[in-house]
Amino acid sequence: MSGLSRPFNLLRGAMKHQIIPKANISAKPPKHVLSFGEQAIALGTMFVTILGPSGWILSHLEDYKKGPGAAAE
Repeated sequence: MSGLSRPFNLLRGAMKHQIIPKANISAKPPKHVLSFGEQAIALGTMFVTILGPSGWILSHLEDYKKGPGAAAE
């Protein structure tokens, strides 16, 4: 590992002085305002997409504990 310490020190020195650009953050109002219905559809879709598979797994947890051959019983 001692053979790699010199290259790591060179990389660390090169990375120290990099100029990082600022993010383009603006305080302008949105170009397209979403209606309540669009927001509800988007939130519902995200809810089902993220929590749906987790709920399915948790509701069938006992089936998964039994093993692959026990589901046919």
